[in-house]
Amino acid sequence: MVGGGQVGERKVEGLLKAGARVTVVSPEVTPRVASLAREGCIEWRPREYEPADLEGKVLVFVATDDRLLNARVAGDCQALGILVNVVDAPEESTFLVPAIVRKGGLQVAISTGGQSPALASLLKERLEKVLGEDYEGFVRFLGELRSILKQKFPEDQKKRACILRRLARDSELLNLIARGEKEAARERVNQCLSGW
Repeated sequence: MVGGGQVGERKVEGLLKAGARVTVVSPEVTPRVASLAREGCIEWRPREYEPADLEGKVLVFVATDDRLLNARVAGDCQALGILVNVVDAPEESTFLVPAIVRKGGLQVAISTGGQSPALASLLKERLEKVLGEDYEGFVRFLGELRSILKQKFPEDQKKRACILRRLARDSELLNLIARGEKEAARERVNQCLSGW
């Protein structure tokens, strides 16, 4: 991560959640990034970027307020075949990062192809409200059903897919799971399966 401001902080947090080993190169960083460095969660190099910082790296994010520096880091990365994302210049990036809504096992990615991160962020906020916490349990429940259906109909993948599609669309089933009424939800599933 080249840059230690607010945008860099968000990228660092995301990388840590993904299990990455993170190095931040920046003369100054946010208090949160400094805290992560003190805790040993990341390495912080408190200085200006140098091309040697890319040695051994496979992925680089660039988020400084210096447009020329961002372009230089991107060029250095591309010359070395390192994947690079320049947060303020998608055209200089070799990959883009979508906005992601996570509700347990459910993940929805939103991308504008780098044209409008603000719109992607707005849509993410809206989806987070629409896809409330109910979906976390619902995804888990449907995953359990998938395993059961594989045992019940081992040779008929089309039948399993059809049943799972029907159950995924069942808003009452979602509501039962959201209210914690697993027995009633299982009964609803059994009713559905009785027709098969």
